[in-house]
Amino acid sequence: MPDSESLRLSGPVLVDNAAAFPHALRRLRESFPGIDWAAGAAQADKPALGLAVDAALPEGAFRIEAERTSGPPRVKVSGGPFSGVIYGIEELIAKGGSDPASLQVVAGERSRAPGLAYRTFWTWDHSTNWELSQVGLQEIGVFNPYSKPPSGFLADYRRVVDFCSRNRIAAVVIFGFLRNTHGGIEAGQELCRYANERGVRILPGIAIGSYGGVYWEGEHRYNLATWLKANPQHAASMEKGVGFQLADLAFPLNFPRSDYTVSACPSAPETMAWMEEATAWLAETFELGGINIESGDYGVCGCARCVARRNNEAEAVRRAATHGDYWSHTDMADNFPRLYKTAKSIKPDLWIYSEIQWDNLLDPVAHEAQRRLPQGGIYQHTTNKTYWGRIRRELTRDYIEHLPMQPNVLRCQFACQWNGDERSERYALNARVFSDMAQLCAGKGMQGLTVWGEPSPYHATVELSYLAFARFTWDPSLTWNRFIAEDAAPLFGGGDAAHEFVRIAEELDAHQALPLDRLTRLRAAAMAHRAGDEAGRRWLSLEDQIARRIYMGR
Repeated sequence: MPDSESLRLSGPVLVDNAAAFPHALRRLRESFPGIDWAAGAAQADKPALGLAVDAALPEGAFRIEAERTSGPPRVKVSGGPFSGVIYGIEELIAKGGSDPASLQVVAGERSRAPGLAYRTFWTWDHSTNWELSQVGLQEIGVFNPYSKPPSGFLADYRRVVDFCSRNRIAAVVIFGFLRNTHGGIEAGQELCRYANERGVRILPGIAIGSYGGVYWEGEHRYNLATWLKANPQHAASMEKGVGFQLADLAFPLNFPRSDYTVSACPSAPETMAWMEEATAWLAETFELGGINIESGDYGVCGCARCVARRNNEAEAVRRAATHGDYWSHTDMADNFPRLYKTAKSIKPDLWIYSEIQWDNLLDPVAHEAQRRLPQGGIYQHTTNKTYWGRIRRELTRDYIEHLPMQPNVLRCQFACQWNGDERSERYALNARVFSDMAQLCAGKGMQGLTVWGEPSPYHATVELSYLAFARFTWDPSLTWNRFIAEDAAPLFGGGDAAHEFVRIAEELDAHQALPLDRLTRLRAAAMAHRAGDEAGRRWLSLEDQIARRIYMGR
C-alpha cells in the first residue's frame, strides 16, 4: 500500500495495556518478529500501539485508529467485551503486509462488527480430532469412552481455540468437558484460561438429569451415575429404551447401555436441587464463557409425577409428532429457568444456550411451554437436512420476531457425521451450506449459527467449510464469488484453482459411487496442482479422498 495511505510501525514499538491482553502481544511477536515489541505505556519518542476494551461496542466488534502525528505513529485498537481487541489485532496482522520488520496500518479510523452475534462450534470431546498425531481417533457416537491419551483433550482443543481466535468464531460447545480420563478439573481450567486469553468462549454441554450431569465421566459428586448409585430412588422410569434414529441418516444408530445412558427423574425435587448445585459449582470452578443446556433427547421419564406434570394440550400434540418420545418441552420450560438463573447469578456475562431440540422450529405446539423461558437465554433450534429444506421455504422474519423466547440461533445437525449415507459428511465440502445458513439467519432475524467443529482443518474441504462459516456469520452480506476470491483463492493457488477445487469436491460429495474412469480423471486434475507449498498440501488432501475411493472401487 502507498506510504501516503498508511502508517508504518517498525523498530521498537511500545504496546500499551499489553498485560491485559497477553495473547495480543504474543501474536504481534509471532507475526512480525523483526519489530521489537515491548509492553509499556506510550512515550513521545517511540511508535506505540494501544489496546483497550470499549464497553459501548458489541462483543467482538473493534475499532482501529491510526493517527498521523509529527512524531512517531500512534495506533489504537479498541474492542468490544471478551474478544474485540483480539479480533482487532488479527485484522492488523492480516492487513499488515509481508515484511516481518514493518507493520503497515491504514491511516484514519475503521470499525467492524459481527453480523451474527453467536458464532459457535459444537463438539463432543471424544470425536474432536484436531491433533492428528495421536492414537484413539473416533468419528461418531454420543456415549463413547475417551480413547486418546490423557493429554489429547488439551492437544485437540488448543488447536480448535487457536483457529476460532484467528477466524472470529466466538465459542466452542464441549460435551464431555469433564472426564477423569483426560485431566478432569485441571484440564478444564487450563483450557478455559487458554481460550479466554484468545477471546474464545468455552461452553460445557450439560443436560437436565441426563448426559452425565455436569461431570460427564468419573467418580465425582456431580457425575450423574455416581449420584444415582447413591440415590437410586431418583432414577428416571424411562418410557422406552434409550436412543433415537435420525430420518436423514442411512444407517441405524447404536446406544449401548452403560453409566453414560442413565437418567434422573426431572420431577424429583432432589434432582433439580442437585442440578442447581452442580451448575453453581461449574460456574464457580471454571472461567467459562457459557453453558449449553438441554433436557436430553434420548427418552423421557414416565413416572406418575412426570406424566401428570406434562399433562397439557401442547405436550400431547408434540408427543403425537415424529419426535414425541425423545424429549419434553414441559421438562425444558420447568427446569431450564432454574439453571439459567443459577449460572447467571454467579457470572452475569455467561452465554447460556438452551437446546430447543430438533426439527421443530416451525411447529407452534411448543410455544406455550416456551413462554416460560427467560429472555436472554440463547435459544438453539437444531435442524436436520430434510427439515432445513422446510425452513428455507417457510421461515419468515415475522415468525422469528414473534417467538416467545429471544434471542434465537440455528444449529446445523447435518454437514457432519449425523446425516447422509455411509460416508461421513464431516469431511465433505459444506461451505455452501454454512454460507446459506448464515445468510438465512441474518435475513430472518436469528442471531447466530452453530455448526459441528470436530474434524481437523488439515482436510482442505473441512478448512474451506469452516472459513465459510466464519466469514459468512461475521459478514452475511458477503457473496460466494467474493469469498472464493478473497479467502479461497490464496489457499489453493489462485481463483481458477479455487473454483476447480470446489467443483471436484462437490462432484465427489454428490455421488456415493462414481465410475473408476471418472475418479481417475478427477484424481489427475487434483494431481496437476501438486506442489511443495501449503496450496499443494491442500490439493493433496483432496487427491487422497479420490485415491481412497479408487482403491475401494467406487
